[in-house]
Amino acid sequence: MISGSNLEKVLRSGHFAVTTELGPPKSAEAHKIRCQAEMLRDVADAINITDNQTARVRASSIACGSILVQIGIEPVIQITCRDRNRIAIQSDVLGASALGIKNVLCLSGDHQCFGNEPGAKNVYDLDSIQLINALKNMRDEEKFIGGEKLEAPLELFIGGVANPFADPFAYRVVRLEKKVRAGADFIQTQCVYDLDRFKRWMDSVRERGLHERVYILAGVIPIKSLGAAYYMRDNVSGITIPETVIERIKGAKDKKAEGIKICVETIEELKEIEGVHGVHIMAVSWEEIVPEIVERAGLLPRPKF
Repeated sequence: MISGSNLEKVLRSGHFAVTTELGPPKSAEAHKIRCQAEMLRDVADAINITDNQTARVRASSIACGSILVQIGIEPVIQITCRDRNRIAIQSDVLGASALGIKNVLCLSGDHQCFGNEPGAKNVYDLDSIQLINALKNMRDEEKFIGGEKLEAPLELFIGGVANPFADPFAYRVVRLEKKVRAGADFIQTQCVYDLDRFKRWMDSVRERGLHERVYILAGVIPIKSLGAAYYMRDNVSGITIPETVIERIKGAKDKKAEGIKICVETIEELKEIEGVHGVHIMAVSWEEIVPEIVERAGLLPRPKF
């Protein structure tokens, strides 16, 4: 079933998709999310709205997604298993759909000990694979987890995440296959700096035929400074930055310009990998650079449906 999602239509039509990401404000200021989204209008097929990323309290992903719908920009809302039980998750998905939101990305969620409410109780009633499957059954079988029927059909384009760089490496594609079997329509990956390892992961993806069963969007993050590169390399789980990338940033006179150049070059290589259907650009606190990256990577204009 076609969900009505613009992102789904772009992918189904064979275009190389572009998604990007916004973090909601740590306030109730709706104009902030509008201003951020307007910067990205027409340069991405959909915009992810994070769900209390790094376990820090922010405005609701669903509420901010609704604001994007109101101004004619397609959101991908995120739902984490950390904060909700199955009743709340299913309720939120119905509410999001009622607000015109078509795309849902399913995540486990960062542990609360990393955030600004470390004393919070986690939930994890479902894990991310079970969440994907629950949403698939709501959409395709029109059934809640408990077996009761929905009163009307539900339109959803269901996403999951994958990290080709975490260990053990051999298990990465196994976990991806579980998400595909559970019902994921699209996958967004952790950011790619180590192209050799990513290509090996994609070899395994193609060996299992998964590239024909799910749309894979490779993640990229433009590096803003040498300090940012060191921080991601040393502190962010699942990110691998080769020494060659560090040396390029270190030796560059204009480190931001070099970071953008590396990002564009990475996208150019990703476009040539069989089974990669798009990119997910995560310009954390640097959203204004996304239009330049998309343009320089030859990904404008975006298709419209």
